[in-house]
Amino acid sequence: MTVFTQSINGIEMTFITSRNIFSPDNIDKGTVLMLSSVQFEQNSRILDLGCGYGVVGIYAAKLIGAENVVMSDTDKTAVALSIKNTALNGVPGVKVIRSDGFKSINDTGFTHILSNPPYHADFSVPKHFIEKGFNRLEVGGQFHMVTKRLDWYKNKLTAIFGGVKVQRVDDYFIFRAEKRDTRYANTKG
Repeated sequence: MTVFTQSINGIEMTFITSRNIFSPDNIDKGTVLMLSSVQFEQNSRILDLGCGYGVVGIYAAKLIGAENVVMSDTDKTAVALSIKNTALNGVPGVKVIRSDGFKSINDTGFTHILSNPPYHADFSVPKHFIEKGFNRLEVGGQFHMVTKRLDWYKNKLTAIFGGVKVQRVDDYFIFRAEKRDTRYANTKG
C-alpha cells in the first residue's frame, strides 16, 4: 500500500493506493487535465467510470456533495480502495459499485460521465463506455474522457454524440461530447 496527498485546483486529497492499480504514486496527469476542464454545478450528477482508487469521484464529491456522485470499477481492489478513500477524504456517502462497465450500474440521468479509460489495450472497454454512457446521460449531459490517442476516440464520440470537442494538452487529448437528444447520432431514420 502507498499513501500520498495531492491537490487539484486547490482541493487537497489523500489516497491509499496499491501497486496493482493505475498511477499508484500520484494522480495521473491526464486525470488532472480532464478535471481542470470540467465545470461542476451544484445540481450535477456525476459518474466516475473506471474509478481506480477514486480520484475523479472524490474530487467531484468535495465540490458538489457525495450524494451526487457514483463511482465504479471492475477491479475489486480498486473498489475497496475507493471506499476507503471516500471515508479518508470526508465524503463517505459516495456510491461505489463494482461493475464491468455499466453491467451493474442501474443509475441514469447523469449530467457528467468522466473516464480515463485503459487506452493501451484494445478498444472494447472505451467502446462500451461511450456507447452505454450515452444512454445514461440526461439530455444536455456531457461525456468526458482523456486519452493519449486521438483518431479512434474522436471518431467514436462523433459517431455516437454527433460531435465532440477535443483539447490537446501536451501528449493528452481531452474529449467532451454533449448528449443533444435521445438518439445515437448515427441512427438512421
